[in-house]
Amino acid sequence: MPAQTIVNFKENPTTNNWKVVDDVVMGGRSSGSFSLSEEGYGKFSGEVSLENNGGFSSVRYVMETLNVSPKSIIRIRLKGDGKLYQFRVKHDRQAYYSYITEFNTTGDWQTLEFTLADLRPTFRGRKVDLPNFDQNTIEELRFLIGNKKTQTFVLLVESIELVPITDKE
Repeated sequence: MPAQTIVNFKENPTTNNWKVVDDVVMGGRSSGSFSLSEEGYGKFSGEVSLENNGGFSSVRYVMETLNVSPKSIIRIRLKGDGKLYQFRVKHDRQAYYSYITEFNTTGDWQTLEFTLADLRPTFRGRKVDLPNFDQNTIEELRFLIGNKKTQTFVLLVESIELVPITDKE
């Protein structure tokens, strides 16, 4: 099956349905933003602060429910700043926990692929006693930076795709 486009900023340059969620929700002082870069990419940027027990910035994309298999792959085309980020999904936007993985950026354009079944459940940075991703839907995607240090960051996103893999393949 061909890949299914979830987000492609070159084809549909909009920041609709993207929302920054920083540690200010818990009293912290980090400040992230999400905008379109001059080149037309999604641009998640800002500063992570450890003040007031802070330490993270994130941007989430809420979407229509997408049917998936745990074997499905998320393919992301992005360019980071050499820092460590998290990619997160929620099978249900009301769930208190997310399924996450971490990835390093190189400063160059990268195409990353994550098998959903490899994403582990966490809540506020702590592992949740549940299996890795074993759901049939996704309703939210998120990028997060929180490396336990004060730092500025810039992450450019070109596209996010779902590569469906079924049990028959």
